[in-house]
Amino acid sequence: MTAHRFIPTTLFNTIGSHPPALEIASGETVTAATADAHGFDHRGQKIGERPNPMTGPFFITGAEPGDTLKVTIRDIRMTRPTGWTYDTLSPNVVDPNAVPRFPERQKTEWLIEAAKGRARLAEPPAGLVRWSVPVEPMIGCFGVAPDLGQAISTATSGRHGGNMDYRGFRAGVEAMFPVFVPGALFFLGDVHAQQADGEIVGTGIETAAEVTFTAEVLKGLRIGWPRGDNGTEIFTVGNARPLDQALQHATTEMHDWLMAEHGLDEVAASHVMGQCVRYDVANVFNPAYSVACRIAKAALAGLR
Repeated sequence: MTAHRFIPTTLFNTIGSHPPALEIASGETVTAATADAHGFDHRGQKIGERPNPMTGPFFITGAEPGDTLKVTIRDIRMTRPTGWTYDTLSPNVVDPNAVPRFPERQKTEWLIEAAKGRARLAEPPAGLVRWSVPVEPMIGCFGVAPDLGQAISTATSGRHGGNMDYRGFRAGVEAMFPVFVPGALFFLGDVHAQQADGEIVGTGIETAAEVTFTAEVLKGLRIGWPRGDNGTEIFTVGNARPLDQALQHATTEMHDWLMAEHGLDEVAASHVMGQCVRYDVANVFNPAYSVACRIAKAALAGLR
């Protein structure tokens, strides 16, 4: 299996049909360096601009509109011992009458102790001096070039993927994206050392990283929205605002997946989903919200 190592010299703040940075064959693996959400690399030097500068794009030979690009996230290795978050909840996730109680939002530094698998505040407030969180890295923003010649801001998301900020996109997961342009043109970046559901402070623990992934073209498989497989579950992600529209996209994509993969009709697929679906609110901060719809593979074992 051919492996590539890629260090970007140009980062992008839109996901679109930009000139390819590297061409790879289906099935090849790349280890790619990424900067944090404000463009700072492993040295703490600014090499890109906010929001969420992307590494890539990677042109995958043989990918054509109507195919699916499967990206297996093999490893996410943080390359900087520091990260940052904002320090208060986003105003849109609390009652409006509670907003005045919060101070003005500030960036706060975190120390990432990779050997211990923990992250802690560099200057913790009272009550959090002994507190830390596990390091569970995820990819906040990744996807493929959209159709119609669009270049979509890395602040948001859509059918092409983008800034979904779903903590389920971690090492060991297979992510799938619909292909809209020749070569798919795959981008990635915005790694978080940790993030809760919803990205409710507007960030995860933002840091620089190296991501190792394998890209594979699934010829003739047409999907509508990003999908994933984490080994024990399959999931779909809908991206839109308001939140109910994101849920509708994710739910419809899961329904279509069950019908196509297992030969179910609308009623049979509805029965399965009605008893087995779990939802994650992936993010409620970005211009488009993201909802993940999950089903355990064990629940599908009895299907034909």
